[in-house]
Amino acid sequence: MITAVTLHSALSAATLIIALIWIATARTRRSRPRPEIQLIDPVRYGLVPTAQLEPGRAGPPPAALRLKEMQGIADAAWEGDWRQADAHVEAAGQDWDERWSRQDLLVEIACRDDEWLMQWREAQPGNCTAATVHARLLLHRAWEIRGNEYAHAVPAERMARFRELLPASFEAARRAALLSSEDPGPWVVMITAARALRYTHEQFRPLWEELTARAPHHYQGHGQALQYWCAKWCGSNRAMLAFAERAVRSAPPGSPLAAVHLQALREIEIRSGAAAVPSTSAAKELLVDVARSLAQASDAVDEEPQLRHVLAHYLGRAGLHDAALEQFRLIGPWCGAQPWASQDDPAAAFDLARRTAAFHATGVRPTP
Repeated sequence: MITAVTLHSALSAATLIIALIWIATARTRRSRPRPEIQLIDPVRYGLVPTAQLEPGRAGPPPAALRLKEMQGIADAAWEGDWRQADAHVEAAGQDWDERWSRQDLLVEIACRDDEWLMQWREAQPGNCTAATVHARLLLHRAWEIRGNEYAHAVPAERMARFRELLPASFEAARRAALLSSEDPGPWVVMITAARALRYTHEQFRPLWEELTARAPHHYQGHGQALQYWCAKWCGSNRAMLAFAERAVRSAPPGSPLAAVHLQALREIEIRSGAAAVPSTSAAKELLVDVARSLAQASDAVDEEPQLRHVLAHYLGRAGLHDAALEQFRLIGPWCGAQPWASQDDPAAAFDLARRTAAFHATGVRPTP
């Protein structure tokens, strides 16, 4: 016998099913490219032909001369000669972003074989660069054990080992800082370790002040601090976005620092979905400021190709299609970067985004 209650339940279930079907089809309608966009000819808008898209790289490959130099430094190190590695970093002078970037190579070399690094430290115990590379290596090894998963997905034994190794990295960086009153590198290591050690805000701020006193616009330092202030570590979306906005406002000409804001947006999108990304007029103005700042950044910045992809993505999402189209023109054929790389077909996702920008751009007319 069907009662009023069971009838009501059946109707509620039917209503729910209909609603779910409507939502699903609505999503399909939203995600299906408009026919007019699919008919866009990218070449007429100054974009490379679709057939030439290259999903294997985020940007052009390094120059052959640079690759040869890097290989030479690695080969010399593995043969026991650390002097080339030292000279490679010292050639950057007090360009602290460049020094940090050059140290990336040394850490990578030491991950394979660190005997040369130990010899360097023995030969020059007062060398801050050698000590910093060692601290970075310890931190890298700790993070390698942990992995990049969210904390709840990391096995307990790996997390325990990770936490055991972190203090050694922090202490190595603290000792490295004693070797140079100017070098911010050890402090970047310390704030990274402090994040993983879950330092309180009161514990973290003095470390940050020491770093910025030496290099107020350090790009990687800001990137690590941004992670500290994000919700999955020791802060919140609000704290992270406020930190990122301050970075945009303070970014000097030629620095990639404003891109820290793009990292914040990406963090929100990954954790909470695209709908959670701020879309107010103020948020759009901030994106324009980021684009303006990055337009002055040096093409030599290693992160530059990846930054353009993320910038183009968020400009398009914000409806700033003319600015997004300009970024797609600068990117060229390379589409092996986020956010496209996480899609089933990166080239297709990239192509759709740039066609959409071209279709909606108001200040651009296609060539005949």
